[in-house]
Amino acid sequence: MNTASDSAAQPRWLTDEEQRVWRAYVHATTLLEDHLDRQLQRDAGMPHIYYGLLVGLAEAPRRRLRMTELAMKAKITRSRLSHAIARLEKSGWVRREDCPSDKRGQFAVLTDEGLGVLERTAPGHVNAVRQAMFDRLTPEQQKALGEIMEIVAEGLQPNEAGADLPWLR
Repeated sequence: MNTASDSAAQPRWLTDEEQRVWRAYVHATTLLEDHLDRQLQRDAGMPHIYYGLLVGLAEAPRRRLRMTELAMKAKITRSRLSHAIARLEKSGWVRREDCPSDKRGQFAVLTDEGLGVLERTAPGHVNAVRQAMFDRLTPEQQKALGEIMEIVAEGLQPNEAGADLPWLR
């Protein structure tokens, strides 16, 4: 029976093939995130994370979400979200509203101006995603990648109440 100290003393090193796959994944995701950030900075003056926040609000009922829920969707800390929302407020793309049922709670609300920016930016963004990723993969590779990423995400999804989650920090 392996104990925690046994596994700490005996790491399962990656094989050469696993190392190759891991490094290719890290390299590709880093380049992809940079590619999307540059496209969104050029077209809308915002980083990719801000675009994701605007999309999350656009897809929400009445274009509004509680700040904690938005942080959870974006998988970021509340502090990082608060900073991002402040920047989006300065641009006039988002506004905050107090939660009537919880004096400490706030909603982030996508403004009409924010929706307009999103609508103008979306065609260029989807084109950047398509060119960087989907146009390079066969339909079979796309399906396999989707299945793989779902498995990885499912394995990382916290399932315990006391988990150290970014949006609870």
